[in-house]
Amino acid sequence: MSAYKELETRFRRMGALGQATGMLHWDMSVMMPPGGAAARAEQLAVLKVLAHEMLTHPALGELLDKASGEQGLDDWQRANLHEMRRSWLHATAVPAALVEALTKASAASEQVWRLARPAADFKMLLPYMAEVLRLSRETAKVKAARLDLGLYDALLDQYEPGMRSARIDALFGGLAEFLPGFLARAMEAQAKRPPIQKLPGPFPAEKQRALGRQLMQALGFDFAHGRLDESAHPFTGGIPDDVRITTRYDEDDFTRGLMGVLHETGHALYERGLPTRWRLQPVGDARGMALHESQSLLMEMQACRSRGFVHFAAPLMRAAFDGIGPPWDAENVYRLYTRVEPGFIRVDADEVTYPAHVILRYRLERAMIAGDLDLADLPGAWNDGMKALLGITPPDDRLGCLQDIHWPDGAWGYFPTYTLGALAAAQLFQAAKRAEPAIEPGIARGDFRPLLAWLAANVHAKGSRATTDEIMQEATGAKLGDAAFRAHLQSRYIDDRG
Repeated sequence: MSAYKELETRFRRMGALGQATGMLHWDMSVMMPPGGAAARAEQLAVLKVLAHEMLTHPALGELLDKASGEQGLDDWQRANLHEMRRSWLHATAVPAALVEALTKASAASEQVWRLARPAADFKMLLPYMAEVLRLSRETAKVKAARLDLGLYDALLDQYEPGMRSARIDALFGGLAEFLPGFLARAMEAQAKRPPIQKLPGPFPAEKQRALGRQLMQALGFDFAHGRLDESAHPFTGGIPDDVRITTRYDEDDFTRGLMGVLHETGHALYERGLPTRWRLQPVGDARGMALHESQSLLMEMQACRSRGFVHFAAPLMRAAFDGIGPPWDAENVYRLYTRVEPGFIRVDADEVTYPAHVILRYRLERAMIAGDLDLADLPGAWNDGMKALLGITPPDDRLGCLQDIHWPDGAWGYFPTYTLGALAAAQLFQAAKRAEPAIEPGIARGDFRPLLAWLAANVHAKGSRATTDEIMQEATGAKLGDAAFRAHLQSRYIDDRG
């Protein structure tokens, strides 16, 4: 067996082990009773350590060196070898004991967060999250030394390969300057349009669930290879052949749960579209979280908040909740879905204010990783940042620094990919509509097949064969930037006279 084929065999086993770990984590977040937390933390830690031991086996480095000199490898195999080495470099930087400790600490912290968030009790979570932060810093230090990166960039590279904070600073700095003025203009334009009529509730969760499933199918979700559940924080888990998505329901406002469903469906469609030939190989994985978030935000924000889609979906919403009267007219629903208003919760934010939520988290987590912000001071720093960026101050930590699961769960360096994804979503949707005229009429009929076909060919089927910038360049004619995003906001929130 050639060195490369031996590597494929080893990584296939590691891939399967990683998928099993992912399913256990999904179960922990959705189905597991609270009493199983300690046992589940032990299980996850053991599986993570086993995977780490396999990836850091002394023979692996030798096999990578030998395979790099082999002749006859095609482009996909070469790309797979590149991704194997990248995974190996990250793994060999971190001692197994640190992997185990961080996994256990994150699992314990996540369970406490589920109690602390509804209680708005940051002090309850503080010691658990402090341990996660301490271990995340240790991970950053050893990876930074191995990869010759700064502390934050070493964590960021786990989620968006090749992305660096210097580039994010430039993109986010421009947005931070642009958005406050644009927000004021958008709200001024909004005030000149007919007032939004509130949709009368209540909206039973079961009816919300049925509507969500109906629209998931319109987008192209295959329930033979996935399912919809409920969790404290919406997320996508599972594996490409069994994608698990979740949302949460508010019986006073069904739009929150529904937009969560549409967002996570975008993630699921990306996972389902990854190249089948390369299942369980690194090159068959999603490229990175910027592209992953682009797929969810493209569906949720670009396509499903378009006037055409809302005119398709509004009668379905009316029927689902037995709605009557003018509030259920499609134009009113469209104004509701495109309403701009600063709010406390990131996942409920409109697309104009959403980047501010992400910029805040990015700044705070960089400061905490660098040691410039003490975790105990996070609530105050969060509130100050919200006031500076959006002009509002959360009344409690449930609506402030406790709202996201990411930091308690150990996902440091993840947050900037949300707004990078929003930029990519606008750029990809713009290119898709330009390339395929059937996309917009299809969306207006609830037929997402033209859009999904374009995304499958230009994003999903690429896996990790190329970098994010290379995929964006090939699909749109330009590297990732913010021009399309700004143009989209101008078109929808200023120029629209409807």
